[in-house]
Amino acid sequence: MSTTAIGQPAPDFDTASTAGGRQTLGDLKGRKLVLYFYPKDNTSGCTLEGQNFRDLHEQFEAANAVVLGVSRESIRSHDNFRAKESFPFHLLSDPDETLCKAYDVMKEKSMYGRKYMGVERSSFLIDEQGVLRQEWRKVKVKGHAEEVLEAARAL
Repeated sequence: MSTTAIGQPAPDFDTASTAGGRQTLGDLKGRKLVLYFYPKDNTSGCTLEGQNFRDLHEQFEAANAVVLGVSRESIRSHDNFRAKESFPFHLLSDPDETLCKAYDVMKEKSMYGRKYMGVERSSFLIDEQGVLRQEWRKVKVKGHAEEVLEAARAL
């Protein structure tokens, strides 16, 4: 069940990070946060999405925004993915889906007639005080990072 609502405090988290150790929402007070959820490391769409955020990283930094990617993959997988793609931002590991469920991104999907639960590509923009300001669901990769950057700049 989602605990997200625009204009309300974003769901807190305490999640393993490629930064080493744990990452919490509270660690980021005073900075805007772009939290983007993606299905799987090293897949075409997820790689392209990460590359788009990577290529705009300096502009996100200039807007006082931290970018964090989230999926259910392990830290080891994230470390490899991050190194391979030269991501300057960190990735959060959510194998038990606690963060995914808090942001209501676990959705029923279907592939080759088989139904399963998976991460719906989604992004969230959280302000410097930890308040959720904007969300994007069922994200299409093309142009998405640019749209999020413009929203971060406008905050």
